[in-house]
Amino acid sequence: MSTQEAERESGSTFMPKFDAAGLLSAVVQHAETGEILMLAFMDEQALDATRKTGIAHFYSRSRGKLWMKGETSGNVLNVEAILVDCDQDALVLKAMPAGPACHTGARSCFYRKLAGDRLERVGEV
Repeated sequence: MSTQEAERESGSTFMPKFDAAGLLSAVVQHAETGEILMLAFMDEQALDATRKTGIAHFYSRSRGKLWMKGETSGNVLNVEAILVDCDQDALVLKAMPAGPACHTGARSCFYRKLAGDRLERVGEV
C-alpha cells in the first residue's frame, strides 16, 4: 500500500476519491431518525458548496450541472455532519430536511420495497 493510500484509508487528511467521471456517492441520512432519505452524487464543486454553506449541493447527472437540493421547492437539506467511508469515495450526509427529500413529494426516496417481482409502498409517504 502506498503512503497516499495509507493516509487515505487510515490517516486524518481529507482526500476525496472521485471516480473517472469526477463523482462520488452521497447517501443522505436524517440526522435525528437515521432514516435514509436519498442517494445522489457530488463532484468537487458540490462538495465545496455543501461544506461552505451547510446546505446539501449535488451534481445532477441528468442536467450535467451543480444543483442545490431544494433550490426550487424550498426543501433544502441542512447538513449537520459529513461521514467519510474508509477509502473516501462515498459520503454520508447527516442532514435535517426542510420538507420532503424526494422529488415525488415522499419523505424519503426509498418509499418502496421489493416484494417478489413487485414494488410495495412502505411507511408514510
